[in-house]
Amino acid sequence: MTIKTKPLSAISVPAARLSFVAAALSLVLLASLHFLEPEFNPSWRMVSEYANGHYGWVQQLVFLSLALGCVAMFTAIRSQVQTKGGKFGLGLLLVVAAALTAAAFNAIDPITATKDQLTTHGNIHGMASLVGVFGLVAAQVLISVGLRRNPAWTSARQSLLWVANFTWVSLVLMILAVGITLPLHHGFGPGVWIGWPNRLVMLAYAVWFMVVVLQAIKLHKKKA
Repeated sequence: MTIKTKPLSAISVPAARLSFVAAALSLVLLASLHFLEPEFNPSWRMVSEYANGHYGWVQQLVFLSLALGCVAMFTAIRSQVQTKGGKFGLGLLLVVAAALTAAAFNAIDPITATKDQLTTHGNIHGMASLVGVFGLVAAQVLISVGLRRNPAWTSARQSLLWVANFTWVSLVLMILAVGITLPLHHGFGPGVWIGWPNRLVMLAYAVWFMVVVLQAIKLHKKKA
């Protein structure tokens, strides 16, 4: 079946650049929190927990930057994705953007909190995070597959393959790390390997945005 695609000139370069900046900013802000709030041990404290520190607003900006990156990416490359799966992935980007925004304005409960200590805002954050974590991986994989089926993106297929695999593999590693170490303890805490894998997932998200954007701009310039 032949997939009808729009020309590379339809790529929105301003939106692509905005997505790149937003993704890069999320990484810079996240990295800064390791110095601003060193009390959160990165080996077992999740990224979201930085919102409970003195610089919680920085963590809010991390999620809001990723949300902006999602919306900007949708605008930048929606003309280039014509497969049903790819279009579903584009729609997921907008759902994830909404989830990330909700997560940004509803701080997570401490990972060590008991059931009696859970709060409404913490539960909202938890649900929004689940949508964001799994939704963004699904969106990135589906969009990558959709772009790989676009003949105009032939030269970018290898890069798309690598970053798509990076996203889902990083998520699987986080799940495995928690699945292996959590049963050995009575709950989340030191010794449960969720911190660094969680940060690897965040890195994978941002890298996907930046690589896809760079490929989009490169292809757009070639056809300009």
